[in-house]
Amino acid sequence: MANILVVDDELGIRDLLSEILNDEGHTVELAENAAQARAARNRGTYDLVLLDIWMPDTDGVSLLKEWAAAGTLSMPVIMMSGHATIDTAVEATRIGAHAFLEKPITLQKLLKAVEQGLSRGESRKAAAAAPATPSPVAAQAVSAAAAGDGAVAPESAARNRQTFDLDRPLREARDGFEKAYFEFHLAQEGGSMTRVAEKTGLERTHLYRKLRQLGVDLSRGRRSAG
Repeated sequence: MANILVVDDELGIRDLLSEILNDEGHTVELAENAAQARAARNRGTYDLVLLDIWMPDTDGVSLLKEWAAAGTLSMPVIMMSGHATIDTAVEATRIGAHAFLEKPITLQKLLKAVEQGLSRGESRKAAAAAPATPSPVAAQAVSAAAAGDGAVAPESAARNRQTFDLDRPLREARDGFEKAYFEFHLAQEGGSMTRVAEKTGLERTHLYRKLRQLGVDLSRGRRSAG
């Protein structure tokens, strides 16, 4: 099965996640802070990392940035937090996080996120071994830009920032990214607000409020699925 690194400063959470993932047949290594996580990453490679945001030495988003800058963010990373804001979740996604889990983490959400993260990691490896061809996400970004559509997938936005108009005030640029992020997930989940809430780590009421604030067309995902 997979080799997974769990990084969390709470002993109870480390033990619980380790027990669950071991029961699923995975090999689990534990780190209680960013320093131990760095050391573990330097020693070897992982198929997936579960990374807490709030830690006493270095926060998880800063550690994610370090790995991205060093070119060692080769594995899917799932962020975890009980107190993170939407801005934190969006920033982590922009840097390269695969998903965001809100504590307390349910068994169903954990296993689903791990399964999707591992699947994404396998897809990355297969893509790296295959001849270079435009990915579906990149193709969607190109099509959207050609049509004058502001909806660009978050992964594409992070890799191809020219698809966004960055010559704008920060708040407007951030709103543009967030709108594209949620439109992407609505399309991916066929317009299901329940699945989008699970995927983005937001409570449904907060998600509805955020979508209305950004002016997201909620029928768009359902039309795409049809």
